Amino acid sequence: MFGYFNSINVDLYNSRYLNTTMKKTSAHFTKNTMFYKFSLYGFLKNLRFFEPFLILFFRDLDFSFFQMGILFAVRDFSANLLEIPAGVLADTFGRRKSMLLSFGSYILSFIIFTLSDSYPVFLLAMLLFALGDALRSGTHKALILEYLNIKNLRHLKVSYYGHTRAASQFGSAINSLLAAGLVFYSGSYRYIFGVSILPYLLDLINLASYPAELDGELIGFRKEGTIKQIRATGRIFLAIFKEPRTVRALINSSSFTAFFKVTKDYLQPIVTTLALSLPFLLAYQDAQRSAVLLGGVYFIIYLVSSYASRNSAQFQQKIGQLPQAINITFLIGAFFLFSAGLATHYELNALAIFVFLGFYILQNLRKPLTVAFISDQISSQVMAAGLSVESQFTNMIMVVLAPVAGALADLFGVGATLGILGAGMLLLSRLVKVAEQQRD
Repeated sequence: MFGYFNSINVDLYNSRYLNTTMKKTSAHFTKNTMFYKFSLYGFLKNLRFFEPFLILFFRDLDFSFFQMGILFAVRDFSANLLEIPAGVLADTFGRRKSMLLSFGSYILSFIIFTLSDSYPVFLLAMLLFALGDALRSGTHKALILEYLNIKNLRHLKVSYYGHTRAASQFGSAINSLLAAGLVFYSGSYRYIFGVSILPYLLDLINLASYPAELDGELIGFRKEGTIKQIRATGRIFLAIFKEPRTVRALINSSSFTAFFKVTKDYLQPIVTTLALSLPFLLAYQDAQRSAVLLGGVYFIIYLVSSYASRNSAQFQQKIGQLPQAINITFLIGAFFLFSAGLATHYELNALAIFVFLGFYILQNLRKPLTVAFISDQISSQVMAAGLSVESQFTNMIMVVLAPVAGALADLFGVGATLGILGAGMLLLSRLVKVAEQQRD
């Protein structure tokens, strides 16, 4: 794995962003112990062996799509509710402790999923998973930024974080193959949560070895200070709603992401249907046969999506202005989702998988564009809050959309559901269309 990290060509700067003084500095930063620890964190974090098989795991327990939608809604709603208290906890007691609690919560969630098959108990597991997400969200980025501050390398934050993030993307690709191997070897989806505990335990040990200085300046627990912080966050949240164009930009980004996240896992039953229709590995169980194809499909998706994300700037240049790129990609995404539904409905599963690949690529092309556009609409003083609002919007839309999608899938099938949601995206595109607007 470290050989992969060493193969990354680490350029310290881009001439468009750094000043003349920076251009005279060394062309490579030292890949020291902390660089590898940060990279190892991302690699291990993305070894969630259950992700490529989550819907299939629930279906194997005879859960309806609506029941799955409720589980996902509980997770997203809880993560939203816990985000601010989790941030206060990290600032009060330390970012490292917050990360350790996060991974402890994840591991408890995995244990429950491994040992139980009760739907009410799974609701508790989703709450624990949401707590892990809330405690982790943004905290590790803050640890990296604190390290760069201490080492006087803050001007390299984009390059440094980008290269540690490459380890996460590599982890996602490897995760697909390992998860497929686990299911193929065991013939069951039951063990993928239990095996996921191992990389998370290793990551917990890795996080515990981070130096205490990365916690930054702790504010200590003060009731009045905590209330003041929550009130200040609320005021910033409400102030953002006073500018309609800003709200439209936030809804454009969050709604696209929500539609993508709610529908992306429906790829699993589509790939499974195709795998079981092909005359290969007939001596093996259905779960084993589908695992081989699912692992390969997700491996390709993550590799291609990673490449797409790195080339989003070139994509924007070919399309034109940033608002134009955002509007066009929203329409293309709606078309992809509708087409995937149509192909699935008529049992053209190979075509549906190909269209889903396009949807994944588009999401990774689009995300850097929308973040850049939102940053042009919001004052730098409230930038972090603005991006947090975008994340909150995404979760709120998913809380509604996930159960609706599940109910539609139970009533009309996966293909019709994807088609309906794609048509809904197409109608929504007119309401969330963005235009260029300079900051005051």
